[in-house]
Amino acid sequence: MKPSPHYYVPLVILGILLSACGAFSQTPQQAQLPFALITSAPNSSPTPTPFQPSLYTPTQVLLSFDNSAFPSETPSPSPIPPIDATATVDINQLFPTSAAPPASDALAGNPTALPPLTDSETINFLLIGSDLRPGSSYRTDTIIVAVVWPKEGQVSLISIPRDLWIYIPTVGMQRVNTAYQSGEITGYLGGGPGLLKDTISYNLGIRIDHTAMVDFDGFRRIVDTLGGVELPIACSYTDWRLIDPSYDQYNENNWWLYTVGPGQIHMDGDLALWYARARSKSNDFDRGRRQQEVIRAIFGQALQTSTFGKIPQLYNDLSSTVITDLGLADILRMAPHALNFTNANIRGYYIRPPYVSSWTTPGGAAVLLPNDAELSQMLIEATTLSTFAVDRKSVKVEVQNGVPFDTWDTLAASRLNYAGYQTIISKADRRDYGASVLVDFTSGQDPNQRQTIISTLNLFSANIISQPDAKSPVQYRVILGYDYEPCFQPQDLSH
Repeated sequence: MKPSPHYYVPLVILGILLSACGAFSQTPQQAQLPFALITSAPNSSPTPTPFQPSLYTPTQVLLSFDNSAFPSETPSPSPIPPIDATATVDINQLFPTSAAPPASDALAGNPTALPPLTDSETINFLLIGSDLRPGSSYRTDTIIVAVVWPKEGQVSLISIPRDLWIYIPTVGMQRVNTAYQSGEITGYLGGGPGLLKDTISYNLGIRIDHTAMVDFDGFRRIVDTLGGVELPIACSYTDWRLIDPSYDQYNENNWWLYTVGPGQIHMDGDLALWYARARSKSNDFDRGRRQQEVIRAIFGQALQTSTFGKIPQLYNDLSSTVITDLGLADILRMAPHALNFTNANIRGYYIRPPYVSSWTTPGGAAVLLPNDAELSQMLIEATTLSTFAVDRKSVKVEVQNGVPFDTWDTLAASRLNYAGYQTIISKADRRDYGASVLVDFTSGQDPNQRQTIISTLNLFSANIISQPDAKSPVQYRVILGYDYEPCFQPQDLSH
């Protein structure tokens, strides 16, 4: 059974959807726009490096989908060679089933389905990235669940790693990234989306209301149509990248090590795709973090522009880019809820250690086993409306850059957004602050709230100025000094 007809995804969730194409390894077509090498920060520089990767074989990828085919210390950007479209497809060869993992209530045999964690107050989206090609084997290596409370303006993003070893209805224990194509091949009710939805519901307890899938080229096209995206990169990232997207990616001399950040980087579709999918120098967990960075940046950009007024036009322009069960009427009905959302109300969750542990199946496949107690606790938090977030949303923090490193104020504001604080950026009186300063304009002068902001920014201390002002439009002002270190890990911040 084929997926639903092609529709454009609403701009309310567009930022979430766009980075759902992050993990593909397929032959990129030439970009529609001239190549531009983009580095925005003074210390963000592309570094050409001799490149001699080992090309992997179709057997390594198509039969095992094994992460060991891409060791982090050996860059391997080569694409998955296409398989014969006329060949008979044997699902058992595509997705070989290993012996069951170590016995546990959640994994042995047919594990018991988890009880529902979401209620009728949420709208839950399953966002899928795939290297879908007609007549070929493909994977859904990027899977993100977005739990949305439209009235309250809250969103939880949950990144699911492709190697998560879970129960797939009618199939058995397998990697989650095989569910979609299994549903397509076997004629499961609802096709690939239906089986993946049921797999998520069965193992994670999250009801899926709508699905949306975007492919490799569709992602680049959408980002370019929106004029690119401004992405705050707190930690510099280096990985292998084609020198020019039109170059032959099978030629090892056409790759170099490319570095972006720290700083606010303007990305076109090609650069955003590279940032969201690269993993030769990192891993799938870090790639999930970067995908959520792209999500937040595009979502925030849409909120700050007139994008929502262009929904019908964008629907027509990009209707062939996304496969989803949402029509234009659904999109327009949801659009007004966008007024309730800010970047301060997007909570990010990542299924990674300690929620999973590495395990090798008897067949030799490297997979990730859920750690039931830890994962369940995280999922409960992710699917519960946060009163904590509501309280922080009422706190607005003004951020000023007191050092000569451009865009550090943007990075600090993004960091505070991750922790649930609304922010605005203004100009500092000077750019030579040795130590950061926190100005408290509140009448209550709560030391705990001050310390929470200081801890969020990972400042060992800050010069605190008590300046109660009932007319102040912000509750706090942070002036960044030389003691501020922009790099942080979102998963380390409390929600």
